Amino acid sequence: MEIFTQDGLSFLVRWLHVLAGVTWIGLLYYFNFVQVPAFAAYGDEGKARNISIDKLARRALWWFRWAALSTLVLGLLIIGVTEDYMKDYMSDLNSNDLAHDATIFVGMIFGITMAANVWMIIWKNQKVVLANAANVLAGGEADAGAPAAGRRALLASRQNVILSFSMLFFMVGPAHFYNGGAFGENVSAGNAWTFVIVATVFGAILQLNALGKLGGTAATNKLLWPYENHKNAIISASVLLVVLYVLSEIFLKA
Repeated sequence: MEIFTQDGLSFLVRWLHVLAGVTWIGLLYYFNFVQVPAFAAYGDEGKARNISIDKLARRALWWFRWAALSTLVLGLLIIGVTEDYMKDYMSDLNSNDLAHDATIFVGMIFGITMAANVWMIIWKNQKVVLANAANVLAGGEADAGAPAAGRRALLASRQNVILSFSMLFFMVGPAHFYNGGAFGENVSAGNAWTFVIVATVFGAILQLNALGKLGGTAATNKLLWPYENHKNAIISASVLLVVLYVLSEIFLKA
């Protein structure tokens, strides 16, 4: 059967990568666009809110974090099962596929950053929130550190929303948009790497901001405007995508 050939295995891993990614990003948008605004209506100490956190959010977070990890692992497996993937990728820096390689590289950097946010920030802090909800429901005292932990998780989650628009664009774009024609032909390796570096710097600045390294995580920090609600995050994600697309036109177009 063709699915058991090298090409078939490569396709199967890519399909699973997309399937896991749809689950991950779908839950990311659910949390930010649906659950967080809905839970806010309960109030910080509402019993219904704690029940929802304990029963609903706990289950959703299980799927969320493992979908993120699966997406990352399957993405790395694509490199392993695709014949000469890294060899062709690196040699393409001297070919007409520079736009393809540069844009998918940006998508990979953003995707890895997002997966790191899930496991190193969001899940780490959400465990505190989940434990607090279960403890309060059992009649215990509320954890004074839970609100701060929840806010750190929220900021990282909103950061992932902001990165996700560009990540998806530059993951899909290489196969359907940046794969030849006006893009990539007669583009220097210097221009391609410049695009990658500039895009990475934009992402890094936003990441540091979400972590509170550019003014703290308090609500009084005006630099946190992109993260204060899901509408701001959508606007910020759209602006970042437009900026990076314009940069791709500048650096990667013949």
